[in-house]
Amino acid sequence: MTRSARPPDLARVVSAFAGIPHCRLLGMRLDEVRRGSGMMSLDWDEKLIGNPRTRVVHSGVVTSLLDTLCGLVVMASVPEGTPLATLDLRIDYLKPATPEQTIRATAECYKVTASVAFVRGQAFHDSPDDAIAHCTGTFMLGGVGFSAAAAVSEDVASGTARGGDRC
Repeated sequence: MTRSARPPDLARVVSAFAGIPHCRLLGMRLDEVRRGSGMMSLDWDEKLIGNPRTRVVHSGVVTSLLDTLCGLVVMASVPEGTPLATLDLRIDYLKPATPEQTIRATAECYKVTASVAFVRGQAFHDSPDDAIAHCTGTFMLGGVGFSAAAAVSEDVASGTARGGDRC
């Protein structure tokens, strides 16, 4: 099997995302990753408030959660070492997040072509049927971009590799 045809190494994908500083700063947790799908969560925290009057989490935090998860599920859907980059991410905000509640997100990569992967996801509190936001996205494959293999190799070379399930 050639390098480009190797299936994704999910442990390497998890390790690469665990090293992303903004994920750790925001407190994102990777709850599940499978080939083509995943789930993350983020506990409410005062530092994430966008509007002090309503205490609602800033929409940029929800965007970051969905973008990160969508990239993760694409990485878990394409051959090991495939570079990728977000081409487009559309987010429809359906309602504000409820203060003091955990935000969960799910995403799936539903189609992969030679050069583009297509994803959809949603953020919610308790039920996906009562979503905070929906998203659709496209990710470029094979160009100059982020790959789990490269990220983990760079971390190992610099001595900063991390494990665990918290980004």
